[in-house]
Amino acid sequence: MNSLFTPLKLRDLEIPNRVWMAPMCMYSAASEGPETGVPTDFHLTHLASRAAGGAGLVMAEATGVRPDGRISPWDLGLWNERQQEAFALITAAIRSHGAVPAIQLAHAGRKASVDKPWLSDGYVPEADGGWKAVAPSPEPYDGLPTPQELSVDDIQQLVRDFAHSAMLALKAGFQVVEIHGAHGYLINSFLSPAANNRTDAYGGTFENRLRFPLEVVDAVREVWPDDLPVFFRTSATDWLTENPEDGREGWTSEDTVRLAKELQAHGVDLLDVSTGGMVRDAKIPAGPNYQVPFAAQARDQAGIPTSTVGLITEPHQAQEIISTGQADAVFLGRELLRNPYWPQHAAQTLGTEPRWPDQYDYVVKRRRR
Repeated sequence: MNSLFTPLKLRDLEIPNRVWMAPMCMYSAASEGPETGVPTDFHLTHLASRAAGGAGLVMAEATGVRPDGRISPWDLGLWNERQQEAFALITAAIRSHGAVPAIQLAHAGRKASVDKPWLSDGYVPEADGGWKAVAPSPEPYDGLPTPQELSVDDIQQLVRDFAHSAMLALKAGFQVVEIHGAHGYLINSFLSPAANNRTDAYGGTFENRLRFPLEVVDAVREVWPDDLPVFFRTSATDWLTENPEDGREGWTSEDTVRLAKELQAHGVDLLDVSTGGMVRDAKIPAGPNYQVPFAAQARDQAGIPTSTVGLITEPHQAQEIISTGQADAVFLGRELLRNPYWPQHAAQTLGTEPRWPDQYDYVVKRRRR
């Protein structure tokens, strides 16, 4: 029986435990000039401190594969060498604490060019440093402008952009790359019939809607070493079909199982399972463990390792998810913002030796005087 602090091996990479830091946008990079999208001292401190706190894997936030792929003008990017060099400092710091550095590569699609969330949830126009969003179809996300429909040539360029960012991520020292296919962003918009109304080879049938995501996976897998894992984050449901009062067609958990089988055949090693984000007004029954059943379903029915996320806050809660085989790892987000040392405290609670940095270890183990 696995526990929260049992190592997990994916390909040739051993991750020391199953408490992982979820990718969370900080909206804290420069929005213009030569430092656009470049990680700062804040990002270094933010990510390295969670590694010191005992997380087995630390994942950098959704990082744009091109300037107009960022969620906001203040997001991180990885399309040039300056960004790569700054990320290299971060990966070295994470590894120095015994954790695995990971990065989520993303394109925001129709949800791009928005403000910092603590300021507003509105669109940043081109006159203020924003840009026109793109999507598989000219279907706007509620409250945002209508995006421009991508041409086939545009789509093929985006495949190359993901591969280029993956190459830079490898040079920067990341050991895991995750493709962001969730939360209503570009790849998720291709998958879901709620956003994809194309009539060409990239829309319509289930197989056609999978075409672009699988082309991205293939391109990333081609440049990523065979001995290192690739993750894919998915929204297991749009939360439309679960509501009998909502007649809109959406992505379902059964679709996710079919997707998971395809992803595994194309070289994806773990499905990072979240939900929602496709439509603003979806009714989501959020509560502790509310997304865990979707990870369990994909794991059981597709035979792929999964992680789960969302309102996981207590050590015994996380331990039960792993020990009962509902998922292979848990991602913590807000709880790690509240308490960077949650994994160390969880280890103590569960009777496991914490993995403190040497500089802390000899002190925290001393008897109080």
